[in-house]
Amino acid sequence: MKDLNKNNMNAVIYARVSSTNDRQSTDRQVIDLKSYAVKNDLNVVHTFEEHVSGAKRNEERPILCECLDYCIDNKVDTLLISELSRLGRNVDEVLANVKFCKDNKLNIYFQKENLSIFQADGTKNPFLNIFISVLGTCAEMERENIKFRLNSGRAKYIADGGKLGRKEGYRKPQEQKAEEYKNVLRELKKSTSIRRTAKLCDVSPSTVQRLKAEFAI
Repeated sequence: MKDLNKNNMNAVIYARVSSTNDRQSTDRQVIDLKSYAVKNDLNVVHTFEEHVSGAKRNEERPILCECLDYCIDNKVDTLLISELSRLGRNVDEVLANVKFCKDNKLNIYFQKENLSIFQADGTKNPFLNIFISVLGTCAEMERENIKFRLNSGRAKYIADGGKLGRKEGYRKPQEQKAEEYKNVLRELKKSTSIRRTAKLCDVSPSTVQRLKAEFAI
């Protein structure tokens, strides 16, 4: 990696939004990161933009994977990203990508957090992993709090006489079943055996048998 104080270093921008339609755009991220690049004498050689859910694993983010490969293959100095969450769906994935880039001497600058893997003198930033871990701990605590509140609310509902699940005697309308299991019914009408129908339609034999009786096939 070049000396980070040296001018004319190459940079790549990676921008991501969760929406796959036109409601969200990566434009704002790209504009802000290009502005940062100009102010810091970075030459942006490529911009990668991805529309994919933040819940997707890294291997399900093809543009991110392509971006990282491009940076390593072309010996890019700095990868510019708007915030840490763009680099993975959870702390473990973010840390894994940070380690990958660190091992390959690729610096990453996270604009929102104003953090980078390497400092201006080229040494590793000792605060980055700590910061990411703290964020992960906070996120885990929030998940546990949500889980606790859900369980508490469920327990109170039951204590007050509420019942979970479907109401007693509930049955799907026959029209709805006919639509939901139309493939099963079609096979049964063709005199396909119960076991083969179950295998073809990926349902249990008991479900096929019940539908056969209910629809008098």
